[in-house]
Amino acid sequence: MSIFWILSSALLGFAIAAVFAGLLRLPRNYYLLVYIPIVAACFVLFIATNNINLMELLAHNWYWGLAGAVIAGVFVVKNVFSQPASERRYGGEFIRDVAWPGLAYGLIDALLLTVIPVLAVKIALTGSAWTEIWYGKVGTGIIGLLASFFVTTAYHLGYPEFRGKKVIWPNVGNGVLSLAFILTGNPLAAILPHMAMHVAAMVHGAGTTIQVPPHYEE
Repeated sequence: MSIFWILSSALLGFAIAAVFAGLLRLPRNYYLLVYIPIVAACFVLFIATNNINLMELLAHNWYWGLAGAVIAGVFVVKNVFSQPASERRYGGEFIRDVAWPGLAYGLIDALLLTVIPVLAVKIALTGSAWTEIWYGKVGTGIIGLLASFFVTTAYHLGYPEFRGKKVIWPNVGNGVLSLAFILTGNPLAAILPHMAMHVAAMVHGAGTTIQVPPHYEE
């Protein structure tokens, strides 16, 4: 069942990006009207099907989760500001950008690309005797990271802008966030920096930052 969630998350992410960005070329804010609710529904179904107590999950090692979020956040936000800047909007439009392609988009990306695959692996392997030993825990973390890479790669390949070698860069950034979740045991270590990364992209200029696809050539 856990493998089903990894495969379905990868297929869902790829299909949404390929159809609504690659084929229909919807503007980003309209694209998110499709992407965000569908992935949110998928996450709710994942939580309900696996009987996950979300509050307990967020409370577990919360202090390490916040510490991990700060460290990982510095890395990904710094990466955003290392890219060329572009024009951003102001006033009410900027507030809307921060809330929608910033916070909401960042949250949903983190759930799809990190939280679902890493938790799915953890659920699948829980109860195995070898996972209680240190090398078993390391192995579980590695498998979780590979699952996150798989979903991240499939999702980004749906966007024409990430075809070929360019798909490596989203895996580097999201790999850091997934590793933060795996090491701390708290999803906030991945969720908060992913949201911060998207907000930073809105501040720096969404037109030239790869973290907020889709981008279309004129």
